[in-house]
Amino acid sequence: MKLIKYLALACGLFVCFSVKTFPQADSTFKIFQFPADKIPRIDGNIDDWSFVPESYIVGNDQLKDDEKKHSTLDPKNLEVKIRVGWVKGMNKLYFLYEAYDDYWDFSRTDLHHDIFEIVVDGDQSGGPLIEQFHPNTQLNNSWDAYFNFHGVHAQNYHIYTPAEGQDWCLAWGSQPWIKELPYANAAYSYSFKPGESGKLVLEFWITPFDYAGPEGPVRAVESILKEGKNIGLCWAIIDFDDVNARGNNGFWNLSSKHTMYGNASQLSTFRLMPLEAQFLKKIDARWSFKVVDMDRRLVAFQDESIGKITSWKWDFGDGTSSNEQHPIHAYARSGRFIVTLYIEGPDGKSRRAKVWDVAVKSALDQVKSN
Repeated sequence: MKLIKYLALACGLFVCFSVKTFPQADSTFKIFQFPADKIPRIDGNIDDWSFVPESYIVGNDQLKDDEKKHSTLDPKNLEVKIRVGWVKGMNKLYFLYEAYDDYWDFSRTDLHHDIFEIVVDGDQSGGPLIEQFHPNTQLNNSWDAYFNFHGVHAQNYHIYTPAEGQDWCLAWGSQPWIKELPYANAAYSYSFKPGESGKLVLEFWITPFDYAGPEGPVRAVESILKEGKNIGLCWAIIDFDDVNARGNNGFWNLSSKHTMYGNASQLSTFRLMPLEAQFLKKIDARWSFKVVDMDRRLVAFQDESIGKITSWKWDFGDGTSSNEQHPIHAYARSGRFIVTLYIEGPDGKSRRAKVWDVAVKSALDQVKSN
């Protein structure tokens, strides 16, 4: 129980700092989409993030001093900027955390440690997520709440800045497996010693989960990340400036609610953004499909092309075609087909073929496999 109380105290102990202003366009923060050929390496090097626009940076000016220990943020004490990214088709959130601190406290192995704490709720299900806040008060601080509830639908990561001789973070809950590969990875770059000043770079990614239980990944459900989706995300920073101090130097929170660390309804809203214009082709044929009725060999095709498009032509690979944008096609026979989409527009032409992705057969057919 002492550990539980200490963890709760630590979540109420967070940092102090000040940074340049990086104003957001609106109340929803943005998550940068990395092109598939520019996925950042987790090596503590910021070069992979150099092309991310400043509008994606969240600085100290966005944080609130919940404990009101400081009226202003002093960049000579702590200065932070944070960027978040994602890659279409991958359920990972990438983070770049850059911080200058006049005193880095990381000589101990407990939670008296400079910490970057993040909470993520990938499906915005909301509600409490830690054992202390279980909606059934009879279960508060119980082992049942810890193993069946804490961190299950939304996850909290206490990330050590830096981690030396210990795991890179505490995944606060009964599922420590979420902080390990293949669900997370982290790398640091720094040259200071405990008690010294200096700059730290922390690069990491995590996998958000709609369900993450103590039994491990066997029943886990990853949060599906897709363009335009909003997720719940928030962070706070704990800054210790004295290795012997009982408390921290301020609790600086991205949320307006101090208890966001244990209640996903109090997280900030972040949107998974589309690719920036500089990474888009002017015209590019893209498409997907779904077999809606295998016995009838009925396939729905979805145009996902990029650019200004004036005409579409589908070659279904069976001698038939369509000029619709999103056709539904019934194949007269079973088989594997080469389907090609041709598009045209003021910026040119493009095509996209898929070989044998589209395969259909009827239960009445006897088809030999190649």
